[in-house]
Amino acid sequence: MNTKTFINEDFLLQTPVARRLYHCFAAPQPIVDYHCHLSPRDIAEDRRFENLFEIWLEGDHYKWRAMRWNGVPERYCTGDVEPYEKYLAWARTVPHTLRNPLFHWTHLELKRYFGIEELLSEETAPRIWEQAKEQLCLPEFSARGILTKFNVELVGTTDDPTADLVWHQTLVGSGLKTRVVPTFRPDKALNIHCPEEWNAWVNRLEWVSGRGASSLSEFLAALKARHDAFHEIGARMSDHGLERCFALFAPEKEIAKIFQSVRSGRAATMEQREKFATFLMLEVGRWNAEKGWAMQIHLGARRDNNSRLLRAVGPDAGFDSIGDYPQVETLALFLDRLDQDGCLPKTIVYNLNPADNYIFATMLGNFQDGSIPGKMQLGSAWWFLDQKEGIEWQINAVSNLGLLSRFIGMVTDSRSFLSYPRHEYFRRIFCNLIGQDVAEGRMPDDDFLLGPLVRSVCCDNARSYFL
Repeated sequence: MNTKTFINEDFLLQTPVARRLYHCFAAPQPIVDYHCHLSPRDIAEDRRFENLFEIWLEGDHYKWRAMRWNGVPERYCTGDVEPYEKYLAWARTVPHTLRNPLFHWTHLELKRYFGIEELLSEETAPRIWEQAKEQLCLPEFSARGILTKFNVELVGTTDDPTADLVWHQTLVGSGLKTRVVPTFRPDKALNIHCPEEWNAWVNRLEWVSGRGASSLSEFLAALKARHDAFHEIGARMSDHGLERCFALFAPEKEIAKIFQSVRSGRAATMEQREKFATFLMLEVGRWNAEKGWAMQIHLGARRDNNSRLLRAVGPDAGFDSIGDYPQVETLALFLDRLDQDGCLPKTIVYNLNPADNYIFATMLGNFQDGSIPGKMQLGSAWWFLDQKEGIEWQINAVSNLGLLSRFIGMVTDSRSFLSYPRHEYFRRIFCNLIGQDVAEGRMPDDDFLLGPLVRSVCCDNARSYFL
């Protein structure tokens, strides 16, 4: 069997209406990939990729988790085994990923990038490796070539405030059709319970901002200087990866004392950290509101669960899971404080625990203020929910509790340049859901109504929200 009978033009599209909506309205839309983890250096230098390992497996913890589950030793995931051997270990794993989204993504990527229609397995792996390697030499397979090939209008990378932004500066005026912008991700600023690492980070902040940070006021000025620098080069978003929102409010005088204590090397207590993090998140929210930025908040991940492998291979290597944190109380208090102050920015909240979809969607509805359509967004299905069922759950929550027509759609949230078919995956699932509603009499079969809905969710809403 090959993917010609599997990843065909009507893949995942189960009704005539779904097919028409996808092919006529969704597929032609450009991609606004407003949240990802692509390397701005790779784009600035127009990186060329030697083989499938470099462009496909390097740094992909989704694949590493599947390989470990399949009994593949760690050295084939994050170790020093030769790239081709790692690729073969992945190829042996792929047939075991049936009903996992990796099976769909793998074959969508092989077909859309390389025109390869064989199913990947240990048997087909050698010739697929060679076919891909031959094509990777072509200009359209460079980092910039891929962005052009997939009609990507916007890439929002994820960047620490201490990043010097030199690669983003290189891209300004480079002639690249895709707009590549940084996203302000100050998570490390919150980690005052780890004073050695935190103080080293503050020292880098001093260096890159050209400002001192020996007091809370100086620290805030230095961090805001970086926020300003990000804005000048095109940033229009902050991003925050949290277990849950922080909402333990304390006066600035108390926060200043906590800052001085940690700056002198003393670890903060968990209560002090929560107070400091609440204060700082509110500050960033106010800066965002002043500049018209969007604030992205990713909630619910329980990270770094396997301490042995964390020590061995480091973070972001596939040892994270869905957390079960109480979310509603602190989320309400945090949003309400910004709203009371007249400083609630456009906000996207990504939920990782499907049990909380309705909690998040209803909470965000409390803070729609009529200033812009869809100001408060339930973010696209994220991480472990970035699969057919999870995507449908998220769309259903938005539809039932808000306005689907104002949803800003999909992101790749990926480190790989081979991930753009995830937008196609989402669009097919979305059109199929709408097509099913029409077939079952829940929506009219009217392209003048449904066509704009599909275009808006697939591209136009995100374009309006960010560009």
